[in-house]
Parts: sequence; structure tokens; C-alpha cells
Amino acid sequence: MRSTKRTLAATALAAEALVVFFATLVASRLSDVGLTTSLVAGGILLVLCVLCAGMLRRPSGYALGWVLQAVIIASGFWVPMMFGIGVVFALIWWAAIHWGGKIEREQAEIRRLMKEQSDS
Repeated sequence: MRSTKRTLAATALAAEALVVFFATLVASRLSDVGLTTSLVAGGILLVLCVLCAGMLRRPSGYALGWVLQAVIIASGFWVPMMFGIGVVFALIWWAAIHWGGKIEREQAEIRRLMKEQSDS
């Protein structure tokens, strides 16, 4: 059975990678950051989002996801629009982990109750 929490978190990171890609394309025009710097920094963030999505089978993947959220928010010091984008995706990341975990706990409880019923 596929983990709901992992699926939601990976989806959040994939969407974030796309937004980082598009933000990278316009970052040099919206700030004092040069084109090369914005492409390199954005490219690194994009690759880290994708790698992190693949690492979610381990707890360290979730820890890296939180670090990425903080880094993306902090990138707002160079590209101010990233403050808002970063906060929105940090909330999406939190919701994916929170609600995904809650769904998994409820599914486990239902399976337990069904097993008890079938054993009776």
C-alpha cells in the first residue's frame, strides 16, 4: 500500500519545483540578482526539491523538506516575491505531512477494527 503522507509530500515538492523553476526565470528581472546567479540558485533548489521527493521513504527526507522550505523562504532576501511563495509552500508542505499522517493513522485504525470484526 502506498503511503498517503509520502504521496502528498512528494506532490507538494514537485509542485514547488515547478514554481521555483518559473520563479527562477523571472528572478533576475524582479531583483538585483543577476541572470547566472538566479539560474544556478534556482536550478539547485529545483534539483533539491526533486531529490527530496525521492528521499521521502526515510525520515531524513522529511527533515530535508523542512530545510528546503526554510531556504526557499530565506531566498526572499534576494528575490522578495519568494517570501510569499515560500510561506505558501511551507504551509502546503505542513498540510501534506499533517493530513497525510492523519489519514494513514485513520486507515490503520479502520484496518484494525475490520480485523477485529473478522476475527470475532
